[in-house]
Amino acid sequence: MSAIFCFSVHAQATPSTLPRVLEVFALSGHVPERCHADRALDELVIDLQLSGLAEREARRLAARLEAIVGVECVLWSKKRAAG
Repeated sequence: MSAIFCFSVHAQATPSTLPRVLEVFALSGHVPERCHADRALDELVIDLQLSGLAEREARRLAARLEAIVGVECVLWSKKRAAG
């Protein structure tokens, strides 16, 4: 079984936030298995799932997400894929 890494990005709801978040994954050569975004007033919450990553790579992606202008919080965790 491979691990799935879940990322939850909480950011300001601006027109460029979602493309900037997705760009982090694209520039690293990753396509998320799942991506979901919700806007609540001035906050955008983007939830993504990726598999096939090493934990070190997931940590690096989370750090890059945190560096995006307007991102307030990045939460990430590892879960086992269903067999």
